[in-house]
Amino acid sequence: QKQRLSLARAICKDADVYIFDDCFSALDAKTERAVRDGIRDRLKGKTVVMVAQKINTIRDADSIVVMDKGRVVMQGTHDELIDQGGFYADLYNSQFEDVTA
Repeated sequence: QKQRLSLARAICKDADVYIFDDCFSALDAKTERAVRDGIRDRLKGKTVVMVAQKINTIRDADSIVVMDKGRVVMQGTHDELIDQGGFYADLYNSQFEDVTA
């Protein structure tokens, strides 16, 4: 509940830049999607920096910067990064591999 309240407080303020530092990690998938959909409209036209380890959290971003050991190793949209293979594609596959296989 504290996490949800902190998010609500942050988006109620009219700022030019919003930074979300892995703040969706403790939310279940359904709640996370609802929150992201809600803030997408609310923060339209604002600069949003989203730090996340879950692909679902950032896959719709205009630009994704992938870092490894403090260095930028890739940058692009979700589709561009998947097409490039490498670190991002490996992370995506590890999060979305078919667990029924």
